Amino acid sequence: MSKNILLGVSGGIAVYKAVALVSKLTQAGFNVKVIMTESAMKFVTPLSFQALSKNDVYFDTFDEKDSKVIAHIDLADWADLVIVAPATANIIGKLANGIADDMLSTTLLATTSPVWIAPAMNVHMYEHPAVKRNIKQLADDGCSFIEPSEGFLACGYVGKGRLEEPEKITELVIKHFNREGKQ
Repeated sequence: MSKNILLGVSGGIAVYKAVALVSKLTQAGFNVKVIMTESAMKFVTPLSFQALSKNDVYFDTFDEKDSKVIAHIDLADWADLVIVAPATANIIGKLANGIADDMLSTTLLATTSPVWIAPAMNVHMYEHPAVKRNIKQLADDGCSFIEPSEGFLACGYVGKGRLEEPEKITELVIKHFNREGKQ
């Protein structure tokens, strides 16, 4: 049986890697649905994710695509795993503080599935005490983290903050479900 992965895409330059991640996950046999923030849509259009996932892309809490269900609840229930990649400081802060003011944050608060967060931001933002505090809070709340890698960042800095490569994230997802299947 194929597993359902809900990918939350928040707005940063690493959104281009999220497109590749959808492709890799789909090729690996997973069913993928995508929720995008308004900022993410400034970098990549929903059509890119729709074409690769073969599923509708969600970005508006009030755009109910199926009148029989409430979209953010239905998506939260549908997912076997939720991945937020890239996860900006903004979405990390919202989730850590229970703020639900868009489709992604509302769905994240409604899910009971495992939530993996893959931060991507400037090295100084990533090291900021508020971001570290929010990450700790989310870890305490049961979220798992895919640590950012070190390297050249879009802002020109070099340091920790690069979204992990799509191939590596896909590998982690496959291992997760293989372990789960053996329990």
